[in-house]
Amino acid sequence: MTRRYLSLVLITSFALLLTTTPARAQTSSDPAASPTNAVQTPSAQADDDDAKLRPIEPDFNVINLPTTLPLPEHAGDFHLMHRFAGNLRQGSFGDNLGNLFGIDQGATMSFEYRFGVMKHLEAIAARTNFDKNVQFSTKYDAFHQDATHPVGLSAILSVEGGNNFRRDYAPAIGASISRTYQDKIAVYADPFWVHNSAAATGVDENTGFVGLGARTRIVKDTFFVFEVTPRLGGYTPADAEFAFSVEKRVGGHVFSLVFGNSPDSTYGQLARGGFPQSLFLGFNLARKFF
Repeated sequence: MTRRYLSLVLITSFALLLTTTPARAQTSSDPAASPTNAVQTPSAQADDDDAKLRPIEPDFNVINLPTTLPLPEHAGDFHLMHRFAGNLRQGSFGDNLGNLFGIDQGATMSFEYRFGVMKHLEAIAARTNFDKNVQFSTKYDAFHQDATHPVGLSAILSVEGGNNFRRDYAPAIGASISRTYQDKIAVYADPFWVHNSAAATGVDENTGFVGLGARTRIVKDTFFVFEVTPRLGGYTPADAEFAFSVEKRVGGHVFSLVFGNSPDSTYGQLARGGFPQSLFLGFNLARKFF
């Protein structure tokens, strides 16, 4: 049963990728097949502009999950994730206030930088201080939501390893599928398959999960964001990861005040889930360079 669920996630991801190849067989009577009509209209070119402002997609992440937001060629983005170690569901309000809501109890941090290698293609490197985990990934934006595509689709490949990428390697394959509604709401479905997700335990296990996320505009450039990452099968300890945040965009900067049940951020860590009966305070800070 577990292998069937994992196979379903993998097959679904590949099936979505295959849909990125447009149909080429057209009869000579089809006006769209003529060279004159093959030229993109200004509207189509604007939809395919990776640098175009997408008002309801201010960031390359929901909170921890990826989005379909494209990065222009040779542009960059820096992303900092910070989760304090104090569990807000333990102790009284006075206890949490005395620890400044977890700030006094240390933190898990992740630094990420992504670079636009070419149009629609990104290279991403990230490091977290938890187990000195390093993750390398690549993201290909197959297409954006437009008049001919009801959703946006990005394909993602990654591999991570502990102790500065020296052990416990966990490759992953997945996709981000998005749908926006009148620049007011964006929803995401991110199916992933992670190999060797239980490496730290010495057990050979894999995990399939589908991350679900949503972003809604509160006022101009301010958003409420939520995500949850239910696992479909394989290695599924603890609870599914969840998080919610209030997010603010100011020019090329995006700041998010985050609450969630996990301090983790890589795909392998998301596959292992969040802590039961836990809620941690944190923030995300991003800066675009384009």
